Amino acid sequence: MREVDAVAQPREEVVPAGLSFALIRWIDAVNDRVGRAASWLTLLMVIITTYDVVMRYLFKTSFVFIQEMEWHLFAILFLVVAGYTHLKGDHVRVDIFYARTSPRKRAWIDLVCSVLFLFPTVFLLVWTSIPFVINSIAVLEGSPDPGGIPGRFVLKAMIPFGFILVGLQGISETLKNLLRLAGKDVVIGKETPK
Repeated sequence: MREVDAVAQPREEVVPAGLSFALIRWIDAVNDRVGRAASWLTLLMVIITTYDVVMRYLFKTSFVFIQEMEWHLFAILFLVVAGYTHLKGDHVRVDIFYARTSPRKRAWIDLVCSVLFLFPTVFLLVWTSIPFVINSIAVLEGSPDPGGIPGRFVLKAMIPFGFILVGLQGISETLKNLLRLAGKDVVIGKETPK
């Protein structure tokens, strides 16, 4: 009788649900807040680009600072919203095969791809960019062009920061996939046990 009861009881989870859900919520909240805050950079970038176009084509003048600000904002936006994009599931994937698979198979695919590709890439990019950023900060690197932006080191510091956000979101998505594979109902934004 005891063996039958032991078999009928649910197995212990590989990942503790309470801790997993708390970590998932925290990481998702961080990337959500960063993504929403960064959306204001888009508005600023549109205003600056519009100003640059008007000055260039109507008044036949242009400023290096403004042109550099355009691509600095674009680079920062691209880097810091990558984790937010991963949170929303809007990153590039080959949907020809992926969309036709079951949620369980998708969880396996995402889990394997994260372990084989996402985490090593994030680690490599963060690891190799840190000395690059440290050197840039040490010399307070600025634009080599006269009238350019003096704080180029801030832009370079966004490289590891952006990839750390992607790595964190990768951890969140990996935990979600582990929970899905363990039979838990995990919905973005509302993780609740079955």
